[in-house]
Amino acid sequence: MEKIWLQSYPSGISAEVDVSTYTSLADLFSASVSRFSARTAFISMGRSMSYGELDRRSADFAAWLKNVAKVGKGARVALMMPNLLQYPVCLFGALRAGCVVVNCNPLYTAPELEHQLADSGAEVIVVLENFAHVVQRVLPRTQVRHVVVTRMGDFLGTLKGGLVNFVVCHVKKMVPAWSLPHVPLTQALEQGAAAGFSPVQLEADDLAFLQYTGGTTGVSKGAMLSHGNMVANLQQAHAWIGPFLREGGELVVTALPLYHVFALTANCLTFFKIGAANLLIVNPRDIPGFVKELGRYRFTAITGVNTLFNALLAAPGFDRIDFSALTISLGGGMAVQKPVAERWKAVTGRPLIEAYGLTEASPAVTINPLDLEAFNGAIGLPLPSTEISVRDGNGVELPIGEPGELCVRGPQVMKGYWNRPDETVAVMTSDGFLRTGDMVVMDEKGFVRLVDRMKDVILVSGFKVFPNEVEAVVSSHPGVLEVAAVGVPDEHSGEAVKIFVVRRSPDLTAEALIAHCRESLTGYKVPRLVEFRNDLPKTNVGKILRRALKTTV
Repeated sequence: MEKIWLQSYPSGISAEVDVSTYTSLADLFSASVSRFSARTAFISMGRSMSYGELDRRSADFAAWLKNVAKVGKGARVALMMPNLLQYPVCLFGALRAGCVVVNCNPLYTAPELEHQLADSGAEVIVVLENFAHVVQRVLPRTQVRHVVVTRMGDFLGTLKGGLVNFVVCHVKKMVPAWSLPHVPLTQALEQGAAAGFSPVQLEADDLAFLQYTGGTTGVSKGAMLSHGNMVANLQQAHAWIGPFLREGGELVVTALPLYHVFALTANCLTFFKIGAANLLIVNPRDIPGFVKELGRYRFTAITGVNTLFNALLAAPGFDRIDFSALTISLGGGMAVQKPVAERWKAVTGRPLIEAYGLTEASPAVTINPLDLEAFNGAIGLPLPSTEISVRDGNGVELPIGEPGELCVRGPQVMKGYWNRPDETVAVMTSDGFLRTGDMVVMDEKGFVRLVDRMKDVILVSGFKVFPNEVEAVVSSHPGVLEVAAVGVPDEHSGEAVKIFVVRRSPDLTAEALIAHCRESLTGYKVPRLVEFRNDLPKTNVGKILRRALKTTV
């Protein structure tokens, strides 16, 4: 497709970026900690960590992995933590040791965690003690050899940290009972410091992450993101937003979890390149606490999903925050709604800029100009060094203005799916484009608009929910004969999961089904609505028609 979008690029934005500036994320890390050693890198629960301290602590963790745990280059290290200071320490430590990071949602149920650990072949897991009981349940059926456990207050200092740990465990009762052979993270860091760190040679083609996603087929699998993929995407993002940023002078709010690829690349890596401080929000669901935290800082950038921005706007006191330093408000992960964008600008004085990406592209693909004055309903223009093609079901490129599947080619596109060459072939075209599974239309100026999702993936607060997974859990209930799961509009989460059920047992209730689902599904995947029917619409070969059900909602 002709790159007509270049005509709409803001002044000073190049069509291509140099993806060879850094050979790896470890190379980027070394450059930033050297330049910004004394500056604040991360803030969490009122405690700041400088670039220099992060350098030392992550080197200690890397040394522990290499010299004590005896895991080599390419070994998978799972991280299962919310936005605590421990996360970047272990993230960069694992990367510097040449390991492959496997990000795990702390809210995973045991079956979900077991699948990810077993599939990735992770040898080490670092987990917050609040979730250690889940690891305990699945550990015997995985290849994990080392369990590292950290506590909420471990990096907050002796007095405050001890108090936080006591309250979390004994007052709020947030730590279910667990028993595991493990190493405390603080002890691992001490052992690593004693062993000493020696750098590992990394190349752009080496794997950095196995980032699990359902992709376009709904089966949870690891997208293989190399150091080169991640470096390319952060360079692309920096080329776009760099003119609006000051090196060493930014404070970005990170409410989305760092285990989510959006926050990982946009907040943790791109802003790290310029020496920014990262304000980590441990529990963004606590909106009053979130608003209180925002009131303590003059933040310059914030990223999130539509539902998060909507919740903030509705929160008492949010409109009284000082937004005078705010430069960038970036929405992704799910569609930004026009009313939310308009209210955001009215309250903060800054536009809410929409971007689009997917895990398989590290993730950023398109973004709107940051000097946009008002919401335009588009997901933006392709990033530098990114090609897109809009194609029909036969892979034929369509003319401008015709809706079709968005296909992407660029240095940020994954190497493929871990141990699933057949799945990789299914999403890659013969000329090297990634099929996103999303239907879009491009206008004559090169702006891309999302029309619909080609698959039946449900987006709950920016997180993908796959109907096949929900249906498998529901159908395992002895009282269920048939089931279909669809997404329905929800004012709080964008979409919610609804299931249509044909009962085997007439005594089956909606409450019993939802309780059954909670045993095997993370909260956001649990059906919100249940409708019982006598039968479900099917094709002539017996396949249930989900789309037909959606039209009846």
